[in-house]
Amino acid sequence: MPVTVVAAKPPAQEVHPEKYRFIDIAVNLTDPIFRGWHHGKRKHDDDLEAMLERSRAAGVKSMIITGGSLHESKEALELAKQLGFYATVGCHPTRSKQFDQFRGGPEKYLEELDKLIAANLTGKGRVVAVGECGLDYDRTHFASEDVQRRHFRSQLALAKKYHLPLFLHSRAAHKDFVQILREEGFDKDGGRAAGGNGGVVHSFTGTAEEAAELMDIGFHIGVNGCSLKTAENLATTKSIRPDKLMLETDAPWCSMTSTHASKAHLSSLPPALNSLYFPPATKPESFVYGRPVKGRNEPGAIGGVAWVVHKLHEGVPFEQITEKAWKNTVEAFGLTELQ
Repeated sequence: MPVTVVAAKPPAQEVHPEKYRFIDIAVNLTDPIFRGWHHGKRKHDDDLEAMLERSRAAGVKSMIITGGSLHESKEALELAKQLGFYATVGCHPTRSKQFDQFRGGPEKYLEELDKLIAANLTGKGRVVAVGECGLDYDRTHFASEDVQRRHFRSQLALAKKYHLPLFLHSRAAHKDFVQILREEGFDKDGGRAAGGNGGVVHSFTGTAEEAAELMDIGFHIGVNGCSLKTAENLATTKSIRPDKLMLETDAPWCSMTSTHASKAHLSSLPPALNSLYFPPATKPESFVYGRPVKGRNEPGAIGGVAWVVHKLHEGVPFEQITEKAWKNTVEAFGLTELQ
């Protein structure tokens, strides 16, 4: 009599949501979208607190709020102090014309950034990195390559002066980006011999070779939804050395969607985690307080980013991925109170 052999299902991975903890290194918490404003129009009530509550439920223990200009850095520090988080101080490459347009000129703008850093180096809500700074050659209509390069260099001087890590941005500019870092003393060990203190190239979308060069000179690589869009992105993310990995969302940007290569890996996310990292969302015009807003990324989704990284490293437990990223972040930014 023939015997039918049915292959056993592989045992489901045990998950313990309370064991997975995260520090989101890149949150644009100053964006008005978290207060209900979408593209200059009020679409719903301010739901920042509800969003933070969801993030806490998803295991997000802390965040680094991104400062993308002098004004935004002041706002980021204020929020960080209110909420017990951390902030960066700097000027994004696409806004680097602000240096030249500032009353008193670029030297005065840099001086104001300098004073902001000096006044917020310790305690709750402190500045933990200089940035977001770097180069973005995809968006030179906002600031020319020359303007971006000039003001990238000046901010590197602040990192060296205060021995702070860098919070870096690089788009379609790797050759110039690395050349400037090398010329300014960040050619090895994150620039420590020149007064630097390493840092992270956040929202990384470059090649595996570019990631390797950045890691070789002492920088971490930040991974979010934008880092996981294509098969090439996934291969690059898989190549990141465990001691150089950081996790982020870049909320409200860089959501993971059904068209991204990450989707195949997210489909295996256990329901107990899926409900925390990706709770059901509503459109802004159908807003329900306490529920996420469609199209607006949230820090709670960092668990989904971590899950994709976990699936790219077959056999490595999820908790090992989350804890390594946690340890890297605490050490790199000096977040001693989170140890």
